[in-house]
Amino acid sequence: MAKTKQGKKDVDSYTIKGTTKVVRVGDCVLMRPSDSDNAPYVGRVEKLETDGKGGVRVRVRWYYRPEESKGGRRQFHGAKELFLSDHFDTQSAHTIEGKCVVHSFKNYTKLDNVGPEDFFCRFEYKAATGAFTPDRVAVYCKCEMPYNPDDLMVQCEGCKDWFHPSCMGMTIEQAKKLDHFLCADCVKENGPKRPSNSYPASPNSDTKVEPKRRKR
Repeated sequence: MAKTKQGKKDVDSYTIKGTTKVVRVGDCVLMRPSDSDNAPYVGRVEKLETDGKGGVRVRVRWYYRPEESKGGRRQFHGAKELFLSDHFDTQSAHTIEGKCVVHSFKNYTKLDNVGPEDFFCRFEYKAATGAFTPDRVAVYCKCEMPYNPDDLMVQCEGCKDWFHPSCMGMTIEQAKKLDHFLCADCVKENGPKRPSNSYPASPNSDTKVEPKRRKR
């Protein structure tokens, strides 16, 4: 263990109280909020150290939920989306309730099953200014919105762009029954060569993760 301030020492790990789960630097954790009605805070462990009184303190870099940011939650934000902020804090390790995994956006879209402990992050967030990095991401559909992994989308077989069924005048149920799909622009350009209906798969497969689109 490395020595830090007088009476304090860095520790390699911490076992969450009442469990066998071990937390180490670099892990993502769920931390007890001040208001029990709120969802647990999510942080990335940057440092663990003794407090000189027999306890352990944890320094975390906070993840913000969209609703905690200056701009609030928007339509394209996923239910499990988090922003990695530049806000750091040090608290008692006793406030750690559990561990979680914050995936990259690309890896999250490849999950077969999303568990309660799974989150994803595609933006860094400056808490003081409300600025995001990157400030531009790929947009899809005629609504020109970034991809929300919670939403079903259908791909046009002509232009290869992705569309929300609702923006195409379809219900989710109708979209799930499609065999082929051409967007209105491609129908105009190419004519109805095949039925206007592609098996809906959202833009998350290996071969179609990052089609070239306008950015905003």
